[in-house]
Amino acid sequence: MSTPKPVRLGPRSVAALLLISVIGVIAFGWPLLAAPGSGLAGAHAQDAPWLLAVLLPLLVAVVVATISDAGLDAKAVAMLGVLAAVGAALRPLGAGTAGLEPMFFLMVLSGRVLGPGFGFVLGAVTMFASALLTGGVGPWMPFQMLSMGWFTMGAGLLPGARRLRGRAELALLAAYGFLAAFLYGTVMNLQGWTYIGGMASGVSFHPGDPVHENLTRFLAYCVTTSLGWDLGRAALTVVLTLTVGATLLKALRRATRRAAFEAEAAFEAPGPRPHGPRGSPTAAG
Repeated sequence: MSTPKPVRLGPRSVAALLLISVIGVIAFGWPLLAAPGSGLAGAHAQDAPWLLAVLLPLLVAVVVATISDAGLDAKAVAMLGVLAAVGAALRPLGAGTAGLEPMFFLMVLSGRVLGPGFGFVLGAVTMFASALLTGGVGPWMPFQMLSMGWFTMGAGLLPGARRLRGRAELALLAAYGFLAAFLYGTVMNLQGWTYIGGMASGVSFHPGDPVHENLTRFLAYCVTTSLGWDLGRAALTVVLTLTVGATLLKALRRATRRAAFEAEAAFEAPGPRPHGPRGSPTAAG
């Protein structure tokens, strides 16, 4: 039996996601194009207020576009709230300890079951809620929201959503979670690397240098500073996916099936009224 997806990617949803993704890529990568002495790289440390002012309305626009395209109803919004709350509650359980963040495995499974549109919104909202819960509000927050949105959306874009089940599906999700956990850490490293001073020249950002040379230094920076953290996040995601993933996938699919998010109301013409033994309408009729 196919599982209905409460959030589909319609034309307006795709346009909103593309717009916010393009802005996100520019926000992460524009310092790489800064000229020597321009001061643009240093300004990257101060761009959080305007970036937050741009990104938060766009995240709302993704939700609004999804509602318009897919007819998102109260049941889907309720599930979004529940999963975001659970994900936000999971984050403090491991944050700050070798990158052990159990919320990532929940985002992988949720994105897989509920689709890429729901996944992007869920990832961003979960990260926003967890930042409020843990006091992690700062210039990095809009970047984290984007990165987690992409992370969760990617799980919804994996192939074989209707055919792949059992161990093969868990293996696919574990492999994706392992790779995407490293990609998440790498993208988030880019947010702060360009304005962190006092680093060795082999791993520091040099404004005006060719992009490929700066990217080489950036990879060296990731390996020397955050590889262990990213490995812990990736390993925990794999372990949780393989051990409890099957149970959680069944629960999520059962919940979406029972909620029947995409079920359409059907109206039937009234039938003949029932009659009593003597042909007169009954009281119930």
